[in-house]
Amino acid sequence: MKARVAIRLRPDVLDPQGKAIGQALGTLGFSGVDNVRQGKLIELDVEASDAAGAKAQVKAMCERLLANPVIEDYEIEIEG
Repeated sequence: MKARVAIRLRPDVLDPQGKAIGQALGTLGFSGVDNVRQGKLIELDVEASDAAGAKAQVKAMCERLLANPVIEDYEIEIEG
């Protein structure tokens, strides 16, 4: 099964990379862009008997390695 994990900083955590991206977009002439936040997307192929099992496995990966639960939120999507 394919798993997709979107990880981003929590809303109350300062995002300096997002701020830099927003400033660069303004410098390049893109107006009307505000509150830019950046994150990461991780795609995995997971062996599991069903979607619930795959999601549980990926959730454990997020909690132990992929995300920092103190400052990051994550969303998991399972396909297949």
